[in-house]
Amino acid sequence: MKIDIRKNIITNFADADVNEISTSIKASIEENEEVTLPGLGVFFELLWNNSNEDEQLFILNTIKKGLQ
Repeated sequence: MKIDIRKNIITNFADADVNEISTSIKASIEENEEVTLPGLGVFFELLWNNSNEDEQLFILNTIKKGLQ
């Protein structure tokens, strides 16, 4: 059985408010479990795809800063 993680994440959070999304992201990071990475990846994909070039550059610079 193949699970469509993107579809599940988007469906599960479609009616969520920003506080619910924030709580979920923070909980996923705090859990520090590999199983939460695909969901965070879906959120990142949505962020990236809905950002303009300047915003994407800001995201990239923020990631780079975190890697140092």
